[in-house]
Amino acid sequence: MPTTYKFCFGPWNISEGQDPYGPTTRPAQNFDWKLKALKKHGYDAMMFHDDDAVPDIDGKSDAQIRKECKELKKKLDDHGIAAEMVAPRLWFSPRTIDGAYTSNSAADRHYAIERSLRCIDLAHILDTDLIVLWLAREGTYLREAKNASRSVDLLVQAFDKMLSYDKKIRLSIEPKPNEPMDHAYVPTIGHALAIAQLTIDSKRVGCLIESAHAILAGLDPADEIDFAMTFKKLWSLHLNDQNGMKFDQDKPFGSTNLRSAFNQVRVLERTGYGKHGEYVCFDVHPFRTTRPEHWLNHLDNSRKTFLKLVKKARTFNDKAAQKLIADRNYQDLDQMVIEHLLGK
Repeated sequence: MPTTYKFCFGPWNISEGQDPYGPTTRPAQNFDWKLKALKKHGYDAMMFHDDDAVPDIDGKSDAQIRKECKELKKKLDDHGIAAEMVAPRLWFSPRTIDGAYTSNSAADRHYAIERSLRCIDLAHILDTDLIVLWLAREGTYLREAKNASRSVDLLVQAFDKMLSYDKKIRLSIEPKPNEPMDHAYVPTIGHALAIAQLTIDSKRVGCLIESAHAILAGLDPADEIDFAMTFKKLWSLHLNDQNGMKFDQDKPFGSTNLRSAFNQVRVLERTGYGKHGEYVCFDVHPFRTTRPEHWLNHLDNSRKTFLKLVKKARTFNDKAAQKLIADRNYQDLDQMVIEHLLGK
C-alpha cells in the first residue's frame, strides 16, 4: 500500500528574518501562536529543541523543567499534535564554544552530557523516543587544536552515556560538513552510521538526513536517503533545498532543483519511508524579504511540492524506464524524466 505521509516542522521554521548581517524583518511571535499555526495548516507534529520545550532551560531546576514540560505536553495534546523529537541545543551555550561533547574542557563536556540527559527527560514527558543530535560544534577551526581520533572516542562516550541513561531512547545523528565549524567530525550519513557501530547499542543509533546538508557535502540527497534506508536507520528527515555549496540556506523544498526533489521523493516511495511512523519534516525558512502576512507560505509550498512530486513518482512509467535502462539508452531516459516533470 502507498505510504500516507505525516508532516511536521519546528518553531524555528517560523523565523523573524534575522541573519548575521542584519536585524529581524518580522515581529516575533510566541510559541502558542506558532502551535496554532501548525495545527491550522494541517501538520501532525512539531519538532523541538530542548529550550523550545522549556525556555531558559539552563537557569531552571529539574522540578521546574518537568513542570513546564508537562504543561507543554498538555498543550500539544489539546491541539492533537505530537512531539516528533527533542534535540539538545548545545551550540548556543557559552560553555560549548570549543565544542560540546568534544570540547577540550572536561567541565564543558560534562555540561553537554548533563544537558543531553535532561533532554532525554523532556522526550520521555513529551512521549517521543527520538533524540536528534546535530553535532554543530563538534569539529575544529584549526586541525592542531584537537585530536580527531580522540574526538571520536569522546563522541562515543557521550552517546553511550545517553543510551545507558534510557534503554528505550533512540539517537538520530544529523550530519553536516561545515558551518558553524570549519570542518565537522561527522559530516555525512556514512560517518554517522560508522560511529554508531562503536556505541554500546548500535541498533539505537541512526540518522536524520537534511537535503541541504547533503548538498553542502557535495552529495546527492536521494543517494544519502537510499543509503540510510538500506541500513533501516533513517528515523527522521529534513527536506529543504540549497543553491550549491554555500551557507546553509534552508530554502523551500524543490525551490532550486526540482529534479533532485523528485528523486528524493522517489526514494522515499520506493523504500517505504514513513510506514513505521516516521515523519516528513520541512526544515525551511521564509525568505528574509517575506512580509508577515505571507509568513507560512514557505511551509505550505514545501508540502504542496512534496505531495505533487509523490503523484509524479507514483505515475512515473517504470516499465518504460526499465526498457530504456536495459537498452542502456540513458539519453532517452533522461528526456523521459524531464518530460514527466514538465507534464507532457
